[in-house]
Amino acid sequence: MKKINTNRCQHHFVTVLLLSLLGFPFLTRAQEDLEKELGGMNSKGEKVMATFKSGKLINLHTNETIHKNELDFKVDHRFGDIAGSNGGVSQFFGLDNSTDIRIGFDYGITDRLTVGLARAKGATAVQQLIELNLKMRLIEQTTDDQIPVSITGFLSNTTAAVKANREDPTAATSYGKFTDRMSYVSQIIFARKFSPGLSLVLIPTYIHRNYTQFNDQNDLFALGGGGRLKLSKRISFVVDYTIPFRNAQQKAYLEEVNLKKFYNTLGVGLEMETGGHVFHLNFTNATAIQEMQFIPETTTTWTKGQYRWGFSISRRFSFTKHKK
Repeated sequence: MKKINTNRCQHHFVTVLLLSLLGFPFLTRAQEDLEKELGGMNSKGEKVMATFKSGKLINLHTNETIHKNELDFKVDHRFGDIAGSNGGVSQFFGLDNSTDIRIGFDYGITDRLTVGLARAKGATAVQQLIELNLKMRLIEQTTDDQIPVSITGFLSNTTAAVKANREDPTAATSYGKFTDRMSYVSQIIFARKFSPGLSLVLIPTYIHRNYTQFNDQNDLFALGGGGRLKLSKRISFVVDYTIPFRNAQQKAYLEEVNLKKFYNTLGVGLEMETGGHVFHLNFTNATAIQEMQFIPETTTTWTKGQYRWGFSISRRFSFTKHKK
């Protein structure tokens, strides 16, 4: 039988956001005073600036938002497997293939509130993805350590425009109504800048998919973490890792039916600042870019050579009027 979901995902969104804020403890104190680490600032209570240089690491978001009246245009690209059975010289180490592409626009309503619109190819049977998202700074770290971490909320709604599968009622795209095409992501982003060269992030995540493959989970929790280590004035090392918490029985069933295993996602790369651009060169076993796909549905692993080269490039435009 076709799987029908009756959950009210809009209520899940807000509920999880509030519970996470109330229930998740602050990160532990740094061993050294942040004020000294940031260059001996004398003013107490100032907000810590530029915890990260971009809104994303590789797969995961950071706490950063766009300044008011700024537009951030970003392109993300993932290639095919570098090694393994689907990679190697015959596939030009993955460069002949593209697993996912995303083009997005983020706009700063205020310095603390960013809204976004994006279009992604999609890396599973659920494709032609249209995403609307919202990112808001809730709490900001201060230089005197009175507020030791920054907390940012991220919410997104993704709609799949792919043609519905009318032949297989158990398929993930066997949509019966428009709302079946929607998926939701909510995240609480805990970030701390320990020094000018080191920033870390921890991200509890809740995903709700209105419709899934038969016997897959509609609701899924995950935990992600990552960081940025500055190597030089304009180059930094970035890394992130995500653990989805799947139901063991449903996971075993899907792996047997699909003949594929699920894996945690690991990404490593370099972040380069070039004037108004921020360029990421990265490697990850995730084929998808959207959270609602790479968190629950990564079926490739580093150990089998199923990692890929990817890049992202962003350019910001300011619409603020400057006085002459």
